[in-house]
Amino acid sequence: MDRKQHWEDVYRLKPDDSLSWFQPQPGISLELIHAAGLSKTDALMDVGGGASRLVDHLLAEGFTDLTVLDIAEHALQKTRERLGNAANRVHWIAADVTCWKPDRKYRLWHDRAVFHFLTDATERAAYRKNLEAALTPGGTAIFASFALEGPERCSGLPVQRYSPQTLTSELGSRFRLIQHRHEAHHTPADRIQQFQYSVFEYRI
Repeated sequence: MDRKQHWEDVYRLKPDDSLSWFQPQPGISLELIHAAGLSKTDALMDVGGGASRLVDHLLAEGFTDLTVLDIAEHALQKTRERLGNAANRVHWIAADVTCWKPDRKYRLWHDRAVFHFLTDATERAAYRKNLEAALTPGGTAIFASFALEGPERCSGLPVQRYSPQTLTSELGSRFRLIQHRHEAHHTPADRIQQFQYSVFEYRI
């Protein structure tokens, strides 16, 4: 089964609020976005945000240029239905981020739990290429991944765990680490998963 089919099946067969990564309140992500000093008209990209509640909160706060990219059309459709008419104020992209070609720039890039699924170096390189093509110089990239003490697998797939330092090395010299945070994420099944959040400034 290919990656797209895997994630389509996950979101087709399971309620999104039963999945291990579900957050009713994406608190740390919102705090880090607020700290980036954006205007409400700046362009924000949420990678892998198909069924996330982050877009709900950003719309409620008055952000006007939001894009959500996810490999699973089922995930995007669930969020569009949840938002109702407000979904018309969001740009939706159904694509694999390693294959997608950005056609505009974003002031902020947010990725919670996508990059850590890329265990192949070629896929990580393709992701970085698209990240650099999409992010405005001086822009902010926020990554949340499993920490070094986090799970080795998720949704039946292997993951690559990171510390802020190893993630910095992976992204390369154009990304300057600004801050990092740790989170003990409580899953809907009441298990704890260790996450790390790293914030970068993109420099050219």
